[in-house]
Amino acid sequence: MDLLLKRNGLKEKVVSFLWQHILLMVSIFIMTLGVALCVRSDIGSSVISTIPFVMTLAGETGKVPAYTIGEYTYIMNFILVGLQILILRRRFHVVQLCQLIIGFVFGFFLDVSMWLTSAINYDGVISEVCIQLLGCCVLAVGISFEIRCGSVTMPGEGITVAVSKASGMPFAKAKIIVDTSLVIIAVLLGYMFFGTWQWHVVGIGTLIAMFFVGAAVKFIDPHMEWFSRLLYNRPGFSRYLYGLARYIKRKN
Repeated sequence: MDLLLKRNGLKEKVVSFLWQHILLMVSIFIMTLGVALCVRSDIGSSVISTIPFVMTLAGETGKVPAYTIGEYTYIMNFILVGLQILILRRRFHVVQLCQLIIGFVFGFFLDVSMWLTSAINYDGVISEVCIQLLGCCVLAVGISFEIRCGSVTMPGEGITVAVSKASGMPFAKAKIIVDTSLVIIAVLLGYMFFGTWQWHVVGIGTLIAMFFVGAAVKFIDPHMEWFSRLLYNRPGFSRYLYGLARYIKRKN
């Protein structure tokens, strides 16, 4: 019976791991949908997509390889993980290489989300701002879900953690520095490839995303306890396991 219980315990851990990461995939998809909406607003994308966005536009003109925004996101995430290794060195935990997998999934879903939102039309500044705000809200929901999943962080968050650990500065301050650096690089790339500021890549929408998403996460997160219950409570499987153990105990 002890062996069976151990096997059932292992099975429950496997089911728990799979369920956690299924919900993580859902969270990432929701995040990419929010990012895609911000890109579609045409008044400035979210911070994490500024560099891939400007590289994709440069690819459309033949100045760099013609990759999708998701594919350039793969490349950026690979670079961010490499920077973490250089910054942390021996303090970098090997398990954090799983960020590459998460980053790949994010890039794939981003391309899917860009396709899903390709039919969005807008007419005027008000429509653009509404699309941007909708994207920020969707992104905030995805981030709140991802935080509760408690798995490996996204490379964008991982580089912030690395900077915070190496410098000793608070995470919030490191986040501002990292986000600002990504935006500056995107602006410089815009000048490099097009000779001008790409306002539809880094614009007022980017500023809205930088401040609004964080505030939205703080507002939404207290109302997400139902997601935690969904994540950790699997009553059907638990009842089955408990009932089976009681049945075997009576037989013995």
